Amino acid sequence: MNILALDTCTECCSAALLYNGSIFERVEMTQRGHSDLILGMMDDLFGEAGATISDIDVVAFGRGPGSFTGVRVGVGVAQGVAFARNIPVIPISSLSAVAQGAADELDIDNIAVAMDARMGEVYCASYQCVNGIVQLVDTERVCPPEQFTPDTKYQWVGIGTGWGVYDEILRQNFAGNLTQMHVEHYPKASSIIKLAQIEAEAGRLLPAEQAIPVYLRDNVAKKKGEQKRA
Repeated sequence: MNILALDTCTECCSAALLYNGSIFERVEMTQRGHSDLILGMMDDLFGEAGATISDIDVVAFGRGPGSFTGVRVGVGVAQGVAFARNIPVIPISSLSAVAQGAADELDIDNIAVAMDARMGEVYCASYQCVNGIVQLVDTERVCPPEQFTPDTKYQWVGIGTGWGVYDEILRQNFAGNLTQMHVEHYPKASSIIKLAQIEAEAGRLLPAEQAIPVYLRDNVAKKKGEQKRA
């Protein structure tokens, strides 16, 4: 199965292509311009692989949580490609993609992901790596960092930008259950491909119209004070 994967949920914009068993990827850090950047990356990938968009069987995408605008860009592009080609989509959590990338790079099993959600909060979830694939062990949520605490049966590795922004609070929460901490980890399209292959093998494919964003935070376009009054 040939898979095109996109992620624009954070400042790490990436695209990857699984074509005839080989993976091609583009990654760039940016604060803006995700829509133009992701389209250029797609062109580069097809050129490098010697493929065209007609060779794609499914589009996988980072469905959030993350930047409001970034999440919408990724969903919109994925949906547009899927509609144009009449192919299915596979939504992948950006937190799961962070955890999978860390598991592959660091060879770790128990992963506590905390990504900076701004406004004094983190997007967070805990994962365990089983046979090379991360599995969610609690729930994805957005909350103040004080509320992200460990399952004390395990030793955890802290992963993600939230661990840099809220270092002191999260270290205190995890106390004796924290073995390592790595801040510079972001969701990447190559990790999305790895997780999407599992979904595809299980038959969990969705039609293009069901490509929807997951923000976790309600009223995402409002400022924090406005959210509390809503």
